[in-house]
Amino acid sequence: MKTKLLITLLLMTGLLAACSEIKPHSMDLDLAVQHEALVKHYEETAKEMQAKVQEHKMFLSQYEAKSYLYGRQAEGFKEHCQALINAYEKAAEENLMMANLHRQKE
Repeated sequence: MKTKLLITLLLMTGLLAACSEIKPHSMDLDLAVQHEALVKHYEETAKEMQAKVQEHKMFLSQYEAKSYLYGRQAEGFKEHCQALINAYEKAAEENLMMANLHRQKE
């Protein structure tokens, strides 16, 4: 999970750097297609990240409701889930931001 998030963040950074050098021509349809593909990619990735947020919120509520089942590890599980929720929310937000940036460049 962390690896996929890291790869996504690295790709976003690389693509942002690469796109900052592009001077699009208004008639360049290939570039428009590429931007649309990137918009779709970022939106789909944001949806995946939001699904992970919901999944970990469910885990968190289970850990909170039945912490007695997990003993001393319950607090660690809750903290871990909250950290993942925060990371996935940030990743979803950044992917949507990237989609909007590419939508504006069209």
